[in-house]
Amino acid sequence: MKALRLAILALARDGKSGELRVLMLALLVAVSALTAVGFFTSRVSLAVDQQAGEVLAADLRLQSRSALDREYFQMARDAGLKTAELSNFPSVVFHGEDSALTAIRAVSPEYPLRGRVKVADVPFGPAQEVTTIPGPGEAWLEARLFAQLGAKVGDKIRVGSSELTAARVLDYRPDQGSQFVDLAPTLLMRLEEVDATGLAQEGSRISHFALFAGEQQAIAALKERLTQIKKPGQRIVDLADASPQIRSAIDRAGRFLNLAALVTILLAAIAVAISARRYVARHLDTVALMKSMGAPQRLVLSISVLELLMIGLIAGIVGAVIGYAAQEGIAYLLKDLVRGELPRPSLSAGGLGIVTSVLILIGFALPPLLQLRFVPPARVLRRNLEPPPLRYVTVYGTALAALVALLAWLVRDAQLLLYVFGGTFVTFAVLMLAGWVLVRALSGLRGSVGVSWRYGMANIARRGRDSVIQIVAFGLGLMVLLLLAVVRNDLMQEWKASLPENAPNHFMINIRPDQTAQIRDFFAERSITPPQLVPMIRARLIKIAGTSAGDLKIQSDRGRDFLDREANLTWAETVQDDNKLVAGEWWRPNDGGGPRVSVELEMAEALGLKLGDELTYDVAGETVTARVTSFREVQWDSFRPNFFMVFSPGTLNDSTGTYITSVHIAREQRPVLMDFVRQFPEVTAIDLEAILTQVRGVMDKASLAVQYVFGFTLLAGVTVLLAAIQATRDERRYESAMLRTLGASRRVVLQGVAAEFTTLGILSGTLAAIGATAAGYFLATEIFNLDYTFDMTVWAVGLVAGAVLVGLSGTLATRSVVNHPPVATLRGG
Repeated sequence: MKALRLAILALARDGKSGELRVLMLALLVAVSALTAVGFFTSRVSLAVDQQAGEVLAADLRLQSRSALDREYFQMARDAGLKTAELSNFPSVVFHGEDSALTAIRAVSPEYPLRGRVKVADVPFGPAQEVTTIPGPGEAWLEARLFAQLGAKVGDKIRVGSSELTAARVLDYRPDQGSQFVDLAPTLLMRLEEVDATGLAQEGSRISHFALFAGEQQAIAALKERLTQIKKPGQRIVDLADASPQIRSAIDRAGRFLNLAALVTILLAAIAVAISARRYVARHLDTVALMKSMGAPQRLVLSISVLELLMIGLIAGIVGAVIGYAAQEGIAYLLKDLVRGELPRPSLSAGGLGIVTSVLILIGFALPPLLQLRFVPPARVLRRNLEPPPLRYVTVYGTALAALVALLAWLVRDAQLLLYVFGGTFVTFAVLMLAGWVLVRALSGLRGSVGVSWRYGMANIARRGRDSVIQIVAFGLGLMVLLLLAVVRNDLMQEWKASLPENAPNHFMINIRPDQTAQIRDFFAERSITPPQLVPMIRARLIKIAGTSAGDLKIQSDRGRDFLDREANLTWAETVQDDNKLVAGEWWRPNDGGGPRVSVELEMAEALGLKLGDELTYDVAGETVTARVTSFREVQWDSFRPNFFMVFSPGTLNDSTGTYITSVHIAREQRPVLMDFVRQFPEVTAIDLEAILTQVRGVMDKASLAVQYVFGFTLLAGVTVLLAAIQATRDERRYESAMLRTLGASRRVVLQGVAAEFTTLGILSGTLAAIGATAAGYFLATEIFNLDYTFDMTVWAVGLVAGAVLVGLSGTLATRSVVNHPPVATLRGG
């Protein structure tokens, strides 16, 4: 109790005297930035997930071949969730003498739970959002179905025993991009009118879907419950199982935001470590005085530790409040830029800020603080007496362990964590080595410069270890600032460039081999780039490594689902540009290696495959066996034809199959689709514009969020620079006093300080540019799977920013030191 009371008094005294200013500022800004990132990232992630939920028209979907139990819906409603129901089945519909195979989608009035349906008044005309479904006796038809039937809006369409009015053109439904299973054009009708059609008979190929939407925790609980009670043949689908294009965009957006959070914490740790070092140094005299007056070592240490914990708690709480207010400001700024209202943030980010504050202090300030135990009481009389030096490996080993634990808890992305943390460690080591070399090299330059520069360089050389530490701190801070520019501008633009405006927005499937030349000519005649046609064969996987599919113990739902259905296969001579080989080898022409297959990495993991396994497929009644020789990562959001299984040439060539292609058709050229459907009625054209819009929406949201999140990270970077400048403030005050006592003018001393910081800035900026370029390259190629373009602008900005930012801020921050009366300084004032 006595220690706590004295710790409170010490905290109040240090606060009034300004002793805690640097440490508290560094910690407060760091925690504020981190909690703002956490709060805002939480809101953006929820908003992005909700937008991405449009691909399912819900947050969770249960699908079944048999009628759904009503208890599923009641269970969801009891949990406060919204529900909807739909049925999907193929049928031939008629208009006069014309008929067309149609995917009939019968929905309840609540559909969709996420997103909005869009309709038009004429085929391929401008569309508008609606919040209703077709009225009684009405149906909405896709534009290509109007073309196939030769119908117009208002005509009667026969669906089974019923006659429905084609009231509007169905332009878009949220879940049309979830899977390419509804290959026929869609007809949307009311669920309660299905029985009247007479099509819902026993044995009909009807798929039933239950849709659920609401709070994430309730959705997660419902999913867990449904997993336990669902019947055989029923499948639960969430966003992770939905469109790979949307999922890929969401994952990449999440990694950009996680990168911001990681960098913020690293900067926080650096700022606190530098500030804590000065804080401990300034307490040496106080501890020596207490010991000389009889205070036991345990009491002295308890006071210091309790004061440290109170600093951490105060900074954590205040920082969390500031962070929450800051993200509210961001949300206000974004209200007109982000579609829809941002969800409320999870308050867990506030708790994270408090824990972070205490954990960073314990990791980076407690080890130096323990050094106070060894301060000799005689220091009161002899100030040159110092405690034993720290064992830096032990001290910062503890700090790094605490930091790794925090990062692992915050960002559950092992690869990103490894690259960011490993990259920071390597950068730190390189900066230390390079800084030492550069400091030594300055000694040879002092004779060729003026008085001020000579004084500045002499300061750097004389304080060798401290100068190296400052170069490392400035270098890391500047490197992060440059890296923010690289990520915010180059990588985000590269990501957007990976989905250009002319990205394919239509898939054409079921193309016969004899139609390939005609289809190329069709588009070429209409000034549309002729598409590349890719062979495709439907087949079922029946054996893996000699074991029948029915005997395999596949743990993954995705893997079991893959075995239960036919899959699309293809063959290719080379790896596609949007595929990346991550294991094994690709085949070479005429290498005599026999039938081989390359498998998409995530599907290989779902099936438990390893290199060398043999896969046996049933292809139109014939068995084809091939050896797995490589695994690939696939860029699903490229919107080009991609496959889980790609075979070597000659393995499937003799099998009967079709072709698939993707093509970009501009909005003003969409009437061309009417001609295409009439000329090639058996070819199915799938409109991808809805998925493209969703992916671009995710990109835009992520880009905007990253810019604002990195704004807070930028603030943390500036704090590192300020902490590094303040670290040598006391020493500079005594140096300035001595020089002015010996006759140096205030102007000369100030110019020397400016020269010193400018030199440090140039050295740090050069090293930071090298580090930012290397880090940007690895982030682009290894984390985000993007191409990286080296930009010399980063180097120019690094040099200029280092010289100006460090030079100017360092000079301004130490100006008061130079102006301090020398007599007062030398007397200990």
